[in-house]
Amino acid sequence: MASAHIQALLEPPSISSARKKALVELDSRFSSYHDLENDADFQEFVEQEKGRNEELRSRLGVDALIEETKASTNAHIHHAQELSLLRHSLADELSSLSQELISSVGDPDRRPTLLEDVETLHRNLKELESIKGYVQVIQHALRLSEEASRTAATGSPLTSIPHYEKLQQFVASVSQTCSRVEDAAGQQKLHLLTFLEGVRDKTWKDIKGLLTSSLLDVAEKLQWPNTVDYIAASPENRKSFESAFLNLLKLQSIGEKLHASNNRPQSDKEGLYPIQALVQPVALRFKYHFETTRQTNRLDKPEWYFTHILNVVHDQRPFLEAIAQHILNVTEYRSYNAWREFTLLLFPLLTRKLKRTVPSLISHPSVLAHTIYQALAFDSAIKEEGFELGGTSAATSDGKTTDEKNDKTSGKWEGITEVILGKKEWFEAWLEGERKFGMDQYIDIISAPDAWQIADDEPNDEDEIIDRELKPTNSARRVKALVEQVTDRYSPLPLFSHRTRFLITVQLPLLESYHARISSSLDAFETLSSSLMRAVPGALSSSVSAASGSAGDTRHLTSGVEGTQRLCKALVSARYVAAAMEAWGEDLFFLELWAEINHKSSLRTRAEAAPSLPDPKGADAEVPEGTIFEELVVQYHKLAERAEDLIIQTVCGEVESGLKAHFTHGGSAQPTPTPPSPDHELAISPTLLGPMALLSSHLTFLQSTVPQATVTSLYRQIASRLSTHILQREITFRGRNRISPTVGKMIMAECELWAETCRLALSRAGATRAEAPWRTLLQAGRLVGIDGDQLQKVSAATFGATQDHDWERVLIEVIGLSELSREEVGQVLHSRSDF
Repeated sequence: MASAHIQALLEPPSISSARKKALVELDSRFSSYHDLENDADFQEFVEQEKGRNEELRSRLGVDALIEETKASTNAHIHHAQELSLLRHSLADELSSLSQELISSVGDPDRRPTLLEDVETLHRNLKELESIKGYVQVIQHALRLSEEASRTAATGSPLTSIPHYEKLQQFVASVSQTCSRVEDAAGQQKLHLLTFLEGVRDKTWKDIKGLLTSSLLDVAEKLQWPNTVDYIAASPENRKSFESAFLNLLKLQSIGEKLHASNNRPQSDKEGLYPIQALVQPVALRFKYHFETTRQTNRLDKPEWYFTHILNVVHDQRPFLEAIAQHILNVTEYRSYNAWREFTLLLFPLLTRKLKRTVPSLISHPSVLAHTIYQALAFDSAIKEEGFELGGTSAATSDGKTTDEKNDKTSGKWEGITEVILGKKEWFEAWLEGERKFGMDQYIDIISAPDAWQIADDEPNDEDEIIDRELKPTNSARRVKALVEQVTDRYSPLPLFSHRTRFLITVQLPLLESYHARISSSLDAFETLSSSLMRAVPGALSSSVSAASGSAGDTRHLTSGVEGTQRLCKALVSARYVAAAMEAWGEDLFFLELWAEINHKSSLRTRAEAAPSLPDPKGADAEVPEGTIFEELVVQYHKLAERAEDLIIQTVCGEVESGLKAHFTHGGSAQPTPTPPSPDHELAISPTLLGPMALLSSHLTFLQSTVPQATVTSLYRQIASRLSTHILQREITFRGRNRISPTVGKMIMAECELWAETCRLALSRAGATRAEAPWRTLLQAGRLVGIDGDQLQKVSAATFGATQDHDWERVLIEVIGLSELSREEVGQVLHSRSDF
């Protein structure tokens, strides 16, 4: 009961309200006064109301009601408190349950939820079921493998083939099932399949090993791997050997069919089973000698293990070709060559040895280079023995049938060297070592005291091929030998890419450096002999000192025969190396290399980056033009031409400088003639003897140093320049000083003396060839030296109306020469004082 209702009940009754209700009640029951007069009804009504009043009074027990209400209220409050506690307990429990529903992923401190526990248990259950299936598959495979191995061990190994075939089929079925699962899930290859394939391969290897052991036991009785005397062996041993050999071939044939039907390709390196077995004792000996701590295992002696394999290959060849090949010829493997197959299967021994030793040789370039050269020598020796991939498992390991293999052509063997050269880091280390070694040798060559001395010994056969008359300097000959040594080092390389790298990195820098060395010597000569140096002796002292090697007077380095000698050394060095490169360019090795560079884009790109190589023409040209050294030959020829020009300038400059005194002070150019000698012969001016002697010494030196063709070319240019100079100074451009008859005779005698001097200096040249460059001067000298009828005859022919051919005939009759034009002859005649 509500407290408001209780308060309402406890209030005292309202009199007015009671009266109103009583009046309303009376009015409703007694509508008139007459009704009130009926005492019985009224009395009954009063009695009813009294009874009702009493009833209400009895029911009004407010105190009891209050107590009852309090008790009820306390009960309800206690119940409400219990419900509140229950609600809080439920809320806590709900919160705890809610926290338990939060995932523990990412929070290691949080316990997993019940759902996660259930999921984990469910997942573990599935994994256990999968593992159970895996274990059952593995158990079945191992059981099949054990059965095959047990059958092979207790009886003939070939009787275990059916058990192995079951294992093979089981692995194939598992593989097919796994492939479908992998394709559907996009997963990688299952480890189970890898394990089963390993079990299958090991089982086959065990079967093969039993037959191999049988063959080796019999071969040991034949003294294998020593040289086998098959004829001297007992018939039982020979029969057992042939039977064991055939059993292995039969096993291999069965294996190829089984593995082919299950799409399992044979290994390229597998080879013939019986030949593999025969290789095993050789491999054990090789490992004993060259892979242990014995003294035969030395890094600096790679030739020992290469020679060992070569000896084995050579010694066992008769047995393999006569016996093993005969057995092969009666089987389906008749297309195989037993000796080549045996040789091929020995190569992995060397491959493994090189892969283990080469990393430790990187820090020892000399030993690394020696190892590579021994490997190249081994490859060459093996090829000379007749080895090739044709008739081996390497040439027929393409998964084809035996009949198809019989028609397969042999491939090209890359060689053992490819083990080293095929690895970029090892090849680069070797190349750098070779480059440094070559440059060190080059520096030793050009730094030698006799580097620039012209060789006086007789030319060898190679020099005769270049030019028998060309005497090179010691440095040129040694540089040529060094470059050829480099060629010998890399010519056996099997790949043209390696050859190109070697050419560009090692060989060309040697030729470029020598070219630069000769060019720098010519630069130094030009600096020392320049007009600035002659005019200002102290100028460029630092560069002069550096070029000459001393700080003193350097004019003697560029003057006289010594200066010409220096230029001749540069000339013959450049000509000799250029001629050598021309000969190298025509060699088959370089022709093939140049053709390959032109045909392959990668090599063309590398060649285009090398400035000393000519530009490749591309793959369109079937036969490339030029040679590989064409660009360097051109550069060396330009260097030689430069040296020739300097020789001409030096000789002419010195002679012309010597003639200055003759033309200025005491020569025939003076207006007063020299008095005749007592025997009435014209005396030669002493100022002319020095220049003539200097020219003679230069020509004599050139004659003894450079080839005759070069001497002829140099002499023609020197003589032509001197002839023109003398002609201009003594005859043509005399100014107002006319030539008297006496002076004319002196000039004629001097001109004849110039030609005679050169004729004597050039003893090997004919008189006509020595005189040819002086003919213009000789004709001018004779024109100023003739007199009398001869002069009148020449003058009349020149200035008269004579035809040109008649004029030339008159000159030849009178003077003996007709080199000048008609106008030039007239100009010379006008220079005479008596004309």
